[in-house]
Amino acid sequence: MRNYRNAFAFALVGNLVLLGVLGGLWWRSQKHKKMQAALQTSPGEMAQNSPNGSESTAMAPQESGLVPVQLSPERLQSIGVKTGQVENRVVEDEIRVTGNVAVDETRLSNVQLRYSGYIQKVFADATYQYLRKGQPLFTIYSPDLVATEREYLVAKQNQQRVAQSTVLGVTEGAASLLEAATERLKQWGVSQREIARLESTGEVQKELEVDSPVSGYITERNALPNLTVQPDTRLYSVADLSTVWILAEVFQNDLGKIKVGDRASLTVDSYPGRVFEGRVNFIYPQVDMITRTARARLVFVNPGLKLTPGMFVNVVLKVPMGKQLVIPASGVLQSGTRQIVFVSRGNGYIEPREVQLGARAGDDFVMLKGVKAGEEIVTSANFLIDSESQLQAALGTFVPPPPGAGAAGAINAPQAKAELTTEPDPTHKGSNTFRVKLTDASGAPIPGAEVSVTFSMPAMPAMGMAAMRTQIPLAEKGNGLYEGQGKLDSGGTWQVTIVAKKNGQVVASKQLSVNTTGGM
Repeated sequence: MRNYRNAFAFALVGNLVLLGVLGGLWWRSQKHKKMQAALQTSPGEMAQNSPNGSESTAMAPQESGLVPVQLSPERLQSIGVKTGQVENRVVEDEIRVTGNVAVDETRLSNVQLRYSGYIQKVFADATYQYLRKGQPLFTIYSPDLVATEREYLVAKQNQQRVAQSTVLGVTEGAASLLEAATERLKQWGVSQREIARLESTGEVQKELEVDSPVSGYITERNALPNLTVQPDTRLYSVADLSTVWILAEVFQNDLGKIKVGDRASLTVDSYPGRVFEGRVNFIYPQVDMITRTARARLVFVNPGLKLTPGMFVNVVLKVPMGKQLVIPASGVLQSGTRQIVFVSRGNGYIEPREVQLGARAGDDFVMLKGVKAGEEIVTSANFLIDSESQLQAALGTFVPPPPGAGAAGAINAPQAKAELTTEPDPTHKGSNTFRVKLTDASGAPIPGAEVSVTFSMPAMPAMGMAAMRTQIPLAEKGNGLYEGQGKLDSGGTWQVTIVAKKNGQVVASKQLSVNTTGGM
């Protein structure tokens, strides 16, 4: 019994040791798997699986900052600044498409006979020949028609013979036969003129003249001499071209904007300066899988028959958009990731503002956010003002005027004056001496200021020239005079910014242009 207990104890200890070894091996294998998974996980997935749930985002390139600028009237005039107004008004969009002229199918007629026969002579013998209603088309011999005309004459003669008969029903019977023969001639399309001739002459005409039932142009002709004609034979197709269809190809992105009844205009190269007006009549419920366009059917009046079937035309669809807040499209600066407008606040104070645009309406943009009605925005020289704003932001020298820029801003703006002189005058490429005379509103010199002069010239890619910028600090020489030397690396027109600070505050700021002699 004792040996049995010892063997059981040894077996139990051995099993526990084996379980410990197996557990250690399992733990090491799991740890190895986790390390492999971590090495194979992308940075984005690691961010999503991080304990705090934050994602790692790459640093996106930031666009240059913009600050308001204040330009002198001379500067505004020299760079050609123009302004436009933000306003609420009724606008309409324009969708420009192409199309082709087609026959108005509601004005298309076929010429057919209601009896069989043989064509003898043909008068309308050319496609696109113009026909007037009642104009002779051809002559035809029809045995059935000849027999019916003879029946008409016999019925006419019988009616005359029994007109004085006193026998009951004879007169009425003869009149009924005559009426039936007349009605048969009318149902076969015999003209009233031919019936009147038949009645007046009393002779059957073997060749009957067939007239055009409508006015228009012959678009298809099958009537030929000696042709055997059946009631199902289409002899002519006649189109009235006083109104035509335009089949316009509209991209599927624009289908939701147009509707039946919208106005449209078209131009054609054959008639420069001529504009035709029409309307949308129908939008076909099918999109071409190759071109991704759908057909819109437009109806146009065709005065003078200037528009002929098959002609290629340019179409402008007018899409009414109601009353919207709009600005001139030329006033929007598209920077790639945002849209900027420059709001003119008066006295040369121009403020950059990010806006949100809606749909384009002709030469305007619908504004969703950023400006309000009545404000003035810059519509020309936007790129120059954008460059100036970026330069001021980089220099950090702009001090915005107080609220209500304009007359009040001009009153509260710094009143110090900064006058620049150079030696030599004009400046030349190379080393120059620059002096700034700093005075207050009363003309007294301002001592103890920090004055700098910054020369900048934009890049000229066409000439292979990069942008240049030189900042020159000036030392105080006494009596409000500040002087310093600097080197200009190129001739041409430099944009100069003078900034004077005292006790950390800007006391004077001035911008001007300096022409420098020497080559590039």
